[in-house]
Amino acid sequence: MRPAVVADVADSVPEAVGEDCVRVAVDGVDGAGKTVFAAELAAELRARGREVVQVSVDDWHQVRDRRYARGRTSPEGFWLDSYDYARLRAEVLEPLGPGGSREYRPRGHDLATDEVLTGPWLQAGARAVLVLDGLFLQRAELDGCFELVIWLDVPFEETAARMALRDGTSPDPGDPSMQRYVGAQRTYFAERSPWSRADLVVDNTDLAAPFVVTGRLD
Repeated sequence: MRPAVVADVADSVPEAVGEDCVRVAVDGVDGAGKTVFAAELAAELRARGREVVQVSVDDWHQVRDRRYARGRTSPEGFWLDSYDYARLRAEVLEPLGPGGSREYRPRGHDLATDEVLTGPWLQAGARAVLVLDGLFLQRAELDGCFELVIWLDVPFEETAARMALRDGTSPDPGDPSMQRYVGAQRTYFAERSPWSRADLVVDNTDLAAPFVVTGRLD
């Protein structure tokens, strides 16, 4: 069932206009399965003969001092200071947008070393598809940057359990140790209602049997 759903989503990826690239966002909360879904979508598109550029917002963090300036447990800090949206726009989304140069930088920051990365630039082919996965992709700073937005809908109870297996965090989304992440994501919900803005909503609660929700979740 999962391959069929990925194929259905791939059917919705727009055709390019002229030589312009097509930009696709895979959005969702921590633990929703964004990275895996983005990789599966990219593989399906490549199997159809489309060139794909894969980028993750996790490679565009702010430096550590900036990320934690409001405190290491601050939900506001996680919401406001995690990612360098100006560079992401300038070095990925705009070059791969309408009339762009198609020269992009695949990574802007090394999370392990905290190094700011400044090269090299790569050249995407004409009509390539950018698949960008990550948190908060429908915030105001990125308005107008995507031709297709996918929201992976998964309840916090499930995503917290997945994060516990992946990262060793608490499986309880109400645990104080989780509030930096859950609190920031609730702010995102309140300010942007991302499921209602997305072009496609995929319920990814059951990893073996995701499904495309009919319409948007209003």
